[in-house]
Amino acid sequence: MSEDLLFADDEQQPPEESTPSSPAWVVLVVDDDEEVHRVTKMVLNHFSFDGSPIEILSAYSGNEARTVLQERTDIALAILDVVMETDQAGLDLAKYIRTDLDNHFTRIVLRTGQPGQAPEERVIRDYDINDYKDKTELTTTKLTTLLYSALRSYRDICTINEHRFGLERVIKASTNIFESESLGQFASAVLEQVMTLLNLPQPAVYCTSIAQEEEHEPNQFQVLAATGEMSGLLESEASTDIPSEVCDAFEQALNEHRSDHYGDHYVGYFTTARGSENLLYLSDTHQLSDLDKQLLNIYAANVAVTYETLLMKEEIIATQKELVYILGEAVEKRSKETGAHVKRVANISRILAVGYGLPEDEADLIKLASPLHDVGKIGIPDHILNKPGKHTPEEWDIMRTHARIGFDLLQGSDKRVLKLGAIIAHEHHEKWDGSGYPQGLKGEDIHIAGRITALADVFDALGSKRCYKEAWPFEKILDLIREQSGKHFDPKLIEVFNTHLDELKSIREQFPDNE
Repeated sequence: MSEDLLFADDEQQPPEESTPSSPAWVVLVVDDDEEVHRVTKMVLNHFSFDGSPIEILSAYSGNEARTVLQERTDIALAILDVVMETDQAGLDLAKYIRTDLDNHFTRIVLRTGQPGQAPEERVIRDYDINDYKDKTELTTTKLTTLLYSALRSYRDICTINEHRFGLERVIKASTNIFESESLGQFASAVLEQVMTLLNLPQPAVYCTSIAQEEEHEPNQFQVLAATGEMSGLLESEASTDIPSEVCDAFEQALNEHRSDHYGDHYVGYFTTARGSENLLYLSDTHQLSDLDKQLLNIYAANVAVTYETLLMKEEIIATQKELVYILGEAVEKRSKETGAHVKRVANISRILAVGYGLPEDEADLIKLASPLHDVGKIGIPDHILNKPGKHTPEEWDIMRTHARIGFDLLQGSDKRVLKLGAIIAHEHHEKWDGSGYPQGLKGEDIHIAGRITALADVFDALGSKRCYKEAWPFEKILDLIREQSGKHFDPKLIEVFNTHLDELKSIREQFPDNE
């Protein structure tokens, strides 16, 4: 085909668009005419779009193009000849791209020198293509115009898809935020989308300022979100890991109590109703509009409030844990025993739970609830509870009621820790062989938390001095516990006990009795 006919330079080419550079745009030319490939490359030799050149791939048949399309997923535009090895090879290839490869991103333009073989109206109607050209139409100017149009469309579709994936990340993060407390993941995903929407460059970092007790001490910053090269800051707990230029910019914004451009970067300064100061660092930014700043302010305010909410949640959990310990210790002290017992039982229980194969969150819950195992002793009279000698049968019957009393005290709560504490209080004196009390439960009918706490309680209690006994030697304790496998204790738990014996023994050293 004549070069003059195919690419007559009937007009001056449109000016190039100039924006920041990016990888080359990939264009696949599929035609069985070698001359078409040569002339296309020659005409488009200096073409660029969005500051980037194009990379032209050549295929000389539909089958050869299939191989290229399977190997390359970054093809922005495919220009297909209709008639090649068959009269509709190009049409079959277009269908293959959309149907077999499920590729709806690549822009497809059909061009033919034999319009009668594939009438335009039928082709446009029946095939998912983006344009149809007679080869005689494609002058130099029209070819470059075609590329601008197709590449803009491909770019915008890719951008929309990136936003979609970003939104999916935000949604997934938001559904897990209060379960996993993954504020950093959630806030960073949102920040990344805000940056994209405002066409701002990466990286960025969002921090809250941690007040110092002494005025002369440098400010410390807790990273709440980070993108780009600063993403690694989310994994660090040290304020010193934040680049010095970022810290300097934060210090200036804190001193001036305002958002502003400082050199080639922007620092947003935000406060919450509770008085916390939060800072957003954007590097290499253009002059932000009022709308840009408003969007950043909305982002910063909501992340700050979420962070404060999580801190309140952590404080509630810590308070709940402390109250459980205080209650457990109060019972122990009433029976003239040391409060360290409940802390040891809690930590031993967690080791056993994890070793047994329970999920981390369930093991943590057992650790929180196990200090309540003897809370029912609060209802046992002092003369029985603190009797130094052996109990009479009548006294023992009263003593055993503490399991039921503890259950009755806690079962009415809708809090997870107290509900599990009720079960533990009720079942930690049940035995694997069914000879325990108060219900005579057997084997796996005993709740796993009750089985775990029973072993932890006995292991620690035997090694502690009580009003009615001296502390046992360690080897004697081990002999008894191992002998009670399958009787008092779950055999699988005894295997875990033996495997983690060094860890369990170290708990007593961490929480010694203070006599």
